[in-house]
Amino acid sequence: MLLAAGRGERMRPLTDTCPKPLLVVQGKPLMQWHLEALARAGCPRVVVNTAWLADSIEHKFKSVFGLYSLSNKREQLLNAEHLLHLHYSSEGRDFGAALETAGGIARALPHLGDVFWLLAGDVFTPGFDFAPHALARLAASDKLAHLWLVPNPPHNPGGDFGLQPSADGSHALALNLPFDSRQARYTYSTIGVFRRALFEPPWCDIAPGNPLGVKAPLAPLLRRAMDNALVTAELYTGSWTDVGTPQRLAELNAA
Repeated sequence: MLLAAGRGERMRPLTDTCPKPLLVVQGKPLMQWHLEALARAGCPRVVVNTAWLADSIEHKFKSVFGLYSLSNKREQLLNAEHLLHLHYSSEGRDFGAALETAGGIARALPHLGDVFWLLAGDVFTPGFDFAPHALARLAASDKLAHLWLVPNPPHNPGGDFGLQPSADGSHALALNLPFDSRQARYTYSTIGVFRRALFEPPWCDIAPGNPLGVKAPLAPLLRRAMDNALVTAELYTGSWTDVGTPQRLAELNAA
């Protein structure tokens, strides 16, 4: 699931007429970098939630997205393995506004598998590998989510979650640290693998499919699951930018 419903207030005036996932970064719409990476990884289907300027996103990417290669100066589709089928969860059309992260996931849940990738459409991380084994690993475990954390950027110096290395060398637990903890925190990259059970009782009390359009954030669900040792995480040190302001966008395009 790719999150693309936000208004992008900090990006105004750029987002007054263009949804943030369509802002151009190094020659491509920001969201397209994710779609290309998912297609390369063999992902067959992506659910995209939309609200603000939703028609622009749907018009740009339509229902099928494919990787292309130049051959004899003509663009030709590589093969069916590199096709993404897109389904849009239209929160703006259905409820008049975005439902926040957990509310949007709950709304889209009928279209998601038991284990799925979750990523935000407004981060730039061109080298991230959406490896299929990450899904299989979570599916074979008893955990509810696995997160990728990043070193804290200047705009989030305090970080979000801690890491507790495991004794057996497997993935570390993600920690919901108290406010006054001196243990290191890292920033949630907005990329993770999730089990649908996190968005069902007893963890989430939103009705299946969120028919009432309940707005709810993701962080409280994650923190509750962390308190029960049900979330793992790892540190990602590759290129990553939260493209949250016009200045950060300009810096990326000047690089």
